[in-house]
Amino acid sequence: MQSIRRIDKKHNGQPASKPLKEHAAAGAPLQLVGADHGESHEREASPIDHFNLRSFDLNLMLVFDALMQERSVTKAAVKLRIQQPAMSHSLSTLRLLLQDELFVRVGQTMRPTPRAHAMAVGVNQVLSQAHRILLTAQPFDPSREERIFRIGFSNELEVILMPPLATHLHKHASGIRVHARAASPESVFHMLDDHIIDFAVGCYAEGTSRYRRKELFQQSLSCCYNPKLLKFPRGLTQKEYLAARHALVSQKQEIEGCLDAALKKLDLRLDVAMAAPEFLTVLTAAAESPFIATLPTRIAKRYARMFGLKVCEVPFNLEVAPIAMIWTAHADKEPAFEWIREQVCPVIAAAQQL
Repeated sequence: MQSIRRIDKKHNGQPASKPLKEHAAAGAPLQLVGADHGESHEREASPIDHFNLRSFDLNLMLVFDALMQERSVTKAAVKLRIQQPAMSHSLSTLRLLLQDELFVRVGQTMRPTPRAHAMAVGVNQVLSQAHRILLTAQPFDPSREERIFRIGFSNELEVILMPPLATHLHKHASGIRVHARAASPESVFHMLDDHIIDFAVGCYAEGTSRYRRKELFQQSLSCCYNPKLLKFPRGLTQKEYLAARHALVSQKQEIEGCLDAALKKLDLRLDVAMAAPEFLTVLTAAAESPFIATLPTRIAKRYARMFGLKVCEVPFNLEVAPIAMIWTAHADKEPAFEWIREQVCPVIAAAQQL
């Protein structure tokens, strides 16, 4: 993608601050070419004024959308794979054409103006619809396709779902391969936006209107501990649970991970000795130290015995977020993505029987 090339010679080499129709009348179409991602605003006009739009480079909508998402000229340039001067030039052109600053620097952030906020949803809809139209594909035939789908997972879901999903695909669509990627709650939406993953399965919050979400199942928790290092002859009580040191799984900034909201809801605080993104690390810590590991029940029942750990119920009703599948709105109706998402459901149903 290159920057705007058309310069009005009457303004000493600077882009002219003419109204949009004057640009068209002057026969000076804006030249902004090549981009690979974006979304943003639309100003409804029916019927379409083709004469007016002819002079407005619609790729500027990609520039606007990238700035709305990143709030940084530098990051927006990286997103569109162009140089920063080209992004700055395009923003200047947008400001002239729309007669508004659109983004104002506040510290290290480019803050959208009210006009920019008003445009954002519409532009998002226009670009998402254009994306769907351009990607309208031939009917997807999984028996003949050869492609890789990339799936983001949080915490333990990868080990629970990937092996049976791979087995299912081997039997029914051998040309389809799946690539698991770790996707934390903080990174998952950026990974979807940047096409690093096609969809994600895990303990994720609601996204904005740019995303779709399907709740898959509720999860329960269990405690794991080494009976040689910790003794609970009458069963693990609430008092003993709170007094003990803990090892938890966390892919978040908070050390309590997905338990953070559940603990706050009950006004509880745990003495967390360590947290790690992988449950095997947490189980190893519980095996070697007098720590209680609080994990999803499916993981506890399947793997605790391998580490010599005892499993028991959590003495509190800790309600954690359900497991959900999320994907971007523009991939909602794409046949291949619809098909692979549908394959996850029977795998999950079978896993819940274990």
